[in-house]
Amino acid sequence: MINNLPEAQKIVKNRMLDRADQETAIKAMDDGVETVWDRFADQQPQCGFGNLGVCCNRCAMGPCRTEPFGKKPTRGVCGAEADLIVARNLLDDLTTGAAAHSDHGREVVEAMLATAEGRAQGYQIHDEGKLHVVATEYGIKTAGRKKEEIASELARALLEEYGTLKNRIQMAERAPQKTKDAWKKAGIVPRSVDREIVEAMHRIHMGVDSDYTNILLHAMRTALSDGWGGSMMGTDASDILFGTPTPLKAWINLATISRDKVNIILHGHNPVLSDMIVKAAADPGMVKRAKDAGAAGINLAGMCCTGNELLMRRGIPLAGSFFDQELVIATGAIEAMVIDYQCIFPAITQTAGCYHTKVVTTSRKAKIPGSIYKEFRPENAYDTAKEIIGLAIDNFPNRNPDRVRIPEKPMQLMSGFSEEAIRKALGGTYKPLIDAIVAGKIKGAVGIVGCNNPKIKQDYGHVTLAKELIKRDILVVETGCAAIACGKAGLLIPEAADMAGPGLKSVCNALGIPPVLHMGSCVDCSRILVLAANIAKELNVGISDLPLGGAAPEWYSQKAISIGTYFVASGVYTVLGIAPKIFGSKNVVNLLAAQLNGVVNATFAIEPDPVKAADLLEAEINRKRKALGI
Repeated sequence: MINNLPEAQKIVKNRMLDRADQETAIKAMDDGVETVWDRFADQQPQCGFGNLGVCCNRCAMGPCRTEPFGKKPTRGVCGAEADLIVARNLLDDLTTGAAAHSDHGREVVEAMLATAEGRAQGYQIHDEGKLHVVATEYGIKTAGRKKEEIASELARALLEEYGTLKNRIQMAERAPQKTKDAWKKAGIVPRSVDREIVEAMHRIHMGVDSDYTNILLHAMRTALSDGWGGSMMGTDASDILFGTPTPLKAWINLATISRDKVNIILHGHNPVLSDMIVKAAADPGMVKRAKDAGAAGINLAGMCCTGNELLMRRGIPLAGSFFDQELVIATGAIEAMVIDYQCIFPAITQTAGCYHTKVVTTSRKAKIPGSIYKEFRPENAYDTAKEIIGLAIDNFPNRNPDRVRIPEKPMQLMSGFSEEAIRKALGGTYKPLIDAIVAGKIKGAVGIVGCNNPKIKQDYGHVTLAKELIKRDILVVETGCAAIACGKAGLLIPEAADMAGPGLKSVCNALGIPPVLHMGSCVDCSRILVLAANIAKELNVGISDLPLGGAAPEWYSQKAISIGTYFVASGVYTVLGIAPKIFGSKNVVNLLAAQLNGVVNATFAIEPDPVKAADLLEAEINRKRKALGI
């Protein structure tokens, strides 16, 4: 029990921005439940060598470290100095992130192939129009053919991109010519997804690549194979299978949990699992079973990027972001949390053990001790989904009403701004947006992406930066947990235009849209690339010429390193709110923060203060506007 409520309130206000999160965090403290913030506090002080990136565990001669302050040791056992150790560690992290997103993409493409060939239970091709568009890019004939036949050939072509012999990824051809020329000159044109990932792991093996510049150039190539390859294929295949998102309104935050229904949280990243559970939950037989168990029905709520996928296409309420996964269980009202992979705390089963909640794992790649494992495959997807829902229904009578505390007042938001939806809203062309930018009504645009990190107050970086940018007439587009943060803060509704500058406000009011556009899950950062590429091609310039910026105020994961790098490699100046582990090497810092300008016409910057980050981004946008003569 909490003995000092004012002190508990002070603690949670320093940990998180959202009111519903704060309320539930106090309940978790009262229940004696450990959360990510408690474990972060227990880890202090964290390893200074690790934070600088100068620890090396590449081989059994180590672990080694170099002394960043000019004292011995200055080399590892093999002779590696700080520049090499930092660069190898960065490439290692980036490659892990690229592999995670790209493997996600592979699974969606495999599900599309199984659907096309009649081997997937309950799935169908939803967006035939996008199927034809993407198939045409791959030279696949569409006239007079069934959609399943086209989808089968396209899926096989996409799967070939993972290990192709042609030394180029077709989707990278979507980039404007000037951008592709910069890649070619730098030698970073992505050749295939798996090749770049395998070569990256080869390069960081002891005794292979010892040139930090060469390592970091390959890091950009690997990131491009993710952004313009694996992630982009995952997004397009998801759109074809489940439908391309269009604007819709829904609800967000922990208040979306129901007091009288069976609550099932869908957490992770892959829509192949979650979309089928949505379908099975609507089955009249499952609804009747829930009512027979004493519930008023079944309530599904999303979490993290699985939540974004369901929100965009199905309007399913979104309970919260990465850091909300323990808090949602602490409401005491969750019958089951169903997960696939990525951004899931290994401690989640321990949290669930404090309540009646069952954790259901579904992927062979992501098993957690203490969970119930129900392998999910397209071949028996619908049956497995019903089995999982049945497990949750059977658990409903075990809920203890005395331990339930659900916040009130969910926040409304508008989501579903795919690149296609934005273009359609503009009348099928980007000219109205370009005209608004030329006229100065909109100065430019910034993509805010990324996660939560206990080193910064949850959601503060995302929300503060977004508010600062829209106030300065800069349009914001978002994905992942950044979009969830701004949704909880009320920035994803058309009425939020009142917080924007006069120019952006007038454009938003005319179109009936928010000043912050939710473009999808973290894999959907590729939508931002396509949006930027299409505008650049309409103007016959490179992406680096556009008044654009990128930001990741609260990033934590290796995926975010890949995302930030493919933004920069594509020509987008990107500001990070959390310092990467590179400051043990002045040369690596200088390369990423300055010298890349001469390679890809963009760099990284690091600024933990979101207001100062907005200053940097606005200055870059104004510089690009001046260069364009506007």
